[in-house]
Amino acid sequence: MLEIDTNLLESKLPGFSNRFGKDVLTVSDHRGDLTIEIQPSVLRDALMFLKATLRFEILMDVFAMDYSKFDPPTRERFAVIYNLYSVSQQRRVRLKVFLNEDKPEIESVHDVYASANWFEREAWDLFGIVFKGHPHLVRILCHHDFEGHPLRKDYPSDGYQRLKSASPAAGI
Repeated sequence: MLEIDTNLLESKLPGFSNRFGKDVLTVSDHRGDLTIEIQPSVLRDALMFLKATLRFEILMDVFAMDYSKFDPPTRERFAVIYNLYSVSQQRRVRLKVFLNEDKPEIESVHDVYASANWFEREAWDLFGIVFKGHPHLVRILCHHDFEGHPLRKDYPSDGYQRLKSASPAAGI
């Protein structure tokens, strides 16, 4: 297991290592922007702490990545990355969680950051990441008859799917 630079983490995010230190897997700093890989089980608490205590008011983006063909290989296939921004401090931080390939799911944070609602739907639509507790996890980019998740590395590059009906999807 890699040793975490707790001094870096504590200098950038006071109190974070005390509260989540045992669940932090890696920490890196690139040009002043901190990236923290954490256990999926503490993601929600970490986001609430960053928002309420450290004033990261804006969730700029949530996106998924499929690492199945990356070199060197990662311990899990899928990752979900949360980009946060603090207007008051003019700083960014990234939280990254890796998810199991067999059951890629994580708790939804739509009620912590309202902007997560659509970002989570996009990640589900394109990668198949399930966000438990999401109020309306339906397709938003692919048509409602679409089968599969097109940004997964195992999705065929010629995977054209004809739209079967032109009627709008129910519930949109």
